[in-house]
Amino acid sequence: MLSYTEENYLKGLLKLCHQNGEKNEAGTNEIAAYLGVKPATATDMFKKLKEKKLVDYERYGKISLTEMGTQKAMVVVRKHRLWETFLYEKLDFSWDEVHEVAEQLEHIQSAKLVDKLDAFLNFPEFDPHGDPIPTANGEMPELFTTTLAELNTGESGLVMAVKDTSTSFLQYLQKLGVNIGTRINVLEIIDFDGSLSIRIEDGDARSVSTKFAESLFVRK
Repeated sequence: MLSYTEENYLKGLLKLCHQNGEKNEAGTNEIAAYLGVKPATATDMFKKLKEKKLVDYERYGKISLTEMGTQKAMVVVRKHRLWETFLYEKLDFSWDEVHEVAEQLEHIQSAKLVDKLDAFLNFPEFDPHGDPIPTANGEMPELFTTTLAELNTGESGLVMAVKDTSTSFLQYLQKLGVNIGTRINVLEIIDFDGSLSIRIEDGDARSVSTKFAESLFVRK
């Protein structure tokens, strides 16, 4: 059985590998920054995970998950996102509250409980932030990869997922009335700094930063 810390490393590595696209790997410093630990601490952990045949790792090289490591990480991600969905849909937690609680619940080991939770929720494909939920067989729904920043002037997109799931950003989106399924229209892209003038649904025009636009995945 893996420790909570080992599961967190595998889950974090899986997410970063997906974000890095075809490379399907990540660097020690990148993972350390994501998990909020020192690079030396991350290095020690990946040595342990390599001994358990969960990661491919060479000193100063990139890190990737083995097939077994990917399976283990998928299980943790599946539990985390199902618990987030349960908390959001059934217990009325807001989408900026669910992550912290799900971090605790994701380490429950009962596969039967997780499968029953999945069925109780009617087998959701995505969590409250739009992140795909792996199936019991380890299959993952297609990821959304187009950000609001990639749209051109005059185009619009439906918000499908949130790249930045920090509490501050999620609360800011709530303040703006942006949620999964919200339509955003790009009115103008400012040449000077890449900021955007947008309209959220049928509301007034407002300016948002490039960072904001890069933090939302949309479907045209």
